[in-house]
Amino acid sequence: MFGNILVHLPTELPVRATVNGSISFAQSTGAHLDVLAIGYERTIIPLAALGGAAVTSVFEIEQARALERAEAALHVFDLQARGAGISYASRALTAVPAEARRSICASARVHDMTIVTQPQSGYDSYDNIIPKEILFQAGKPVLYLPSVFHGAFSARRIGICWDGSRLAARALHDAMPLLCEADALTVIVITAAHKVPAESSADHVGQYLARSGLPAKIVSLPASQSAHRGLLSLVADESLGLLVTGGYGHSRLRERLLGGISGDLLRANIIPVLMSH
Repeated sequence: MFGNILVHLPTELPVRATVNGSISFAQSTGAHLDVLAIGYERTIIPLAALGGAAVTSVFEIEQARALERAEAALHVFDLQARGAGISYASRALTAVPAEARRSICASARVHDMTIVTQPQSGYDSYDNIIPKEILFQAGKPVLYLPSVFHGAFSARRIGICWDGSRLAARALHDAMPLLCEADALTVIVITAAHKVPAESSADHVGQYLARSGLPAKIVSLPASQSAHRGLLSLVADESLGLLVTGGYGHSRLRERLLGGISGDLLRANIIPVLMSH
């Protein structure tokens, strides 16, 4: 089960989706939350133009502002969590972006999962970078909550994106505690059938789930550059509350240049996504 969850609260993007999603996740699973809000220390004043005392003053002011942002995010969380009956600990800190990345990725490695806000286009914020870095560096699953997410987290109906790959298998196994509690499972095949290894075909994964007492419906979508649009349409048709998928099957450079299902989901998804890499 997911007993210990790390929660990354954004300090420069809207925080409400992560607050709602993480608290309701803890309520439904009994998980303990370690909540972390990081204010990013940045200064745009050329240090060479300042004397020693002025440099110290600039850094102190920037650190105070960063801590204020972190504490404001935690205040939103605390107000809602106090009456929710969950186990949690919260911490606000400040760090330069590179150190913030190292710190939270290291912490994610000693938790069962990390809950983050889905990156949002149009914002120049390190809150958009850290959620992806956790996926690549933690070795644990990441639950992405879209900014449009409202209400309580519910994984009663789950879609499992499947292409027979190692990453898809990793995500499937990482999500098993949630799959076992779901009311309905849908295996979604996007990759062309001839590209899926015969030994790990959708039929085989369906049989694997059935032997575990988890019957699943299998749906195939056309493999195309707009496959994510078909996936989002299926999400609505099947009333899915969660997608499970492997993350970034191509190289990160290729994903950046050409796009991919993983990137498309993190840019345009409307329901939570549990992703593993």
